[in-house]
Amino acid sequence: MNPPCPFCLPAAEDVVLRNRLCYARFDRYPVTNGHLLIIPFRHEPSFLSLTADEQAAALDLLSQARLKLDADFHPDGYNVGVNIGEAAGQTVTHAHVHVIPRYAGDVRSEGRRAFCHSRKGEVLVVR
Repeated sequence: MNPPCPFCLPAAEDVVLRNRLCYARFDRYPVTNGHLLIIPFRHEPSFLSLTADEQAAALDLLSQARLKLDADFHPDGYNVGVNIGEAAGQTVTHAHVHVIPRYAGDVRSEGRRAFCHSRKGEVLVVR
């Protein structure tokens, strides 16, 4: 039997923003302080397979998330991303958007390469 999806039945106290089709919660394994996930209520593995309304609802929450994170965490920038499929790094097979606040100096860069640490402490190189 498969384990239950950790995104399908969010606890009320975990939901920090919501609309009719999606909700946002803080990532349990944050890359930085304030790392949010925007998640559709309907279980669908791929963001690209969401309905147009669900994608629009996710983008609406992205705008709301930026306002909340700006007010609560005062980041210097953001990474916004979607991993689709295991080969792309998707570890939970329920579509979700990462909203990662970035802070000056939190990523070491050399020229056009950026280095950051994964949740497991590995050094990742982004070109």
